[in-house]
Amino acid sequence: MRRFPFPFMAETHGGTVGIGGTTVLPQPKSAIANVPFVTHGAADPAELEAWGLDPEEVVDFSVNDNPYGPSPAVTRALASVPAHRYPDREARALRRALSARLGVGPERIVAGNGASELLWLVALGYIRSRDTVMIVGPTFGEYERVARLMGARVQFWRARAETGFAVDPDGVAAVLDTVRPAVVFLCTPNNPTGTLVPTDVIARWARAHPACLFVVDESYFEFAAYRLAGLRSAIELDLDNILVIRSLTKLYGLAGLRLGYAVAPPQVVAVLHRVAPPWHVNAVAQAAGVAALTDEAHVGRSLARVWDACDKFRRGLETLGLAPLPSATHFFLLDVGDGAAWRRRLLRYGLVVRDCASFGLPQYIRLATRREEENERLLATLARERRRAT
Repeated sequence: MRRFPFPFMAETHGGTVGIGGTTVLPQPKSAIANVPFVTHGAADPAELEAWGLDPEEVVDFSVNDNPYGPSPAVTRALASVPAHRYPDREARALRRALSARLGVGPERIVAGNGASELLWLVALGYIRSRDTVMIVGPTFGEYERVARLMGARVQFWRARAETGFAVDPDGVAAVLDTVRPAVVFLCTPNNPTGTLVPTDVIARWARAHPACLFVVDESYFEFAAYRLAGLRSAIELDLDNILVIRSLTKLYGLAGLRLGYAVAPPQVVAVLHRVAPPWHVNAVAQAAGVAALTDEAHVGRSLARVWDACDKFRRGLETLGLAPLPSATHFFLLDVGDGAAWRRRLLRYGLVVRDCASFGLPQYIRLATRREEENERLLATLARERRRAT
């Protein structure tokens, strides 16, 4: 009997009988064997059930979103969506709203079923088998996943803890010059480190490698821009080989609806439209996005409260003798020695933190700022558990 190279496949009844009576079953593409399973934040319902935890009582510090949720305008908009009609496959109302907010033409914008889907569309449109894809890490695992799904070779440049996970422009440039990638993925502010890559650095890389598509993930840009006056987006560079991805689920509190967008030159947007499934952004998500963009007052209040809570949260951790790493955004890394062990300890109390082993950082957890009273609950639990450990 033929041996199956993929651990998730099993022998089944049926199939085609080949020479010598061997059963030949459908086989996936060979590249699938190299595709990693990606760990994400957010409390998993099955895990909570196994621990006997009520999801309504859990506080999730592993998701980097707006803890104050969506605008009331979103709730009102959802009630008016006709469920029997197909959504606008071009998401024109949403793209026009984004165009007005960003100051770019709607022909430069494509909507997606979350930022993650946009990464898949980039991969489908621009990554060929045996291409080299470069990733600036440690960072979001979906970049590697979509590249390997296409059969690409993946080359990492990784920032180091010794330098505060700062990106070295010359170090990245040296790898770019050596491997000549087809696509580069970088995240700024970066997940999970919260570090920034200046736009002039991105522009220098992109101009030196015009045949390479630079995919700049700015899912957390607005969180950083609230604090850093004059912070520039890569959207402003307006270069033919830069595509910027933004999330509408993080700041606007729409994670359950899945919504994001990309800004790129019209010829790149046309490619993403061509490879996207029809009606890939549902009508509810489109309506929610338009409504959320109309309520900037809610966003402003949320950001002010998040950053005030973040400052207090970090001071509380420092009072406990812990050292949260510097971050340009409202989430940050915390060295606890064994991230997985501390995740388990805190989960017993209904507190979910992000174990960073999947980023190659097993000694860290990532904490996203929640509401002030929720942060206080985590601080109290950490203080109690640390006393028990001594």
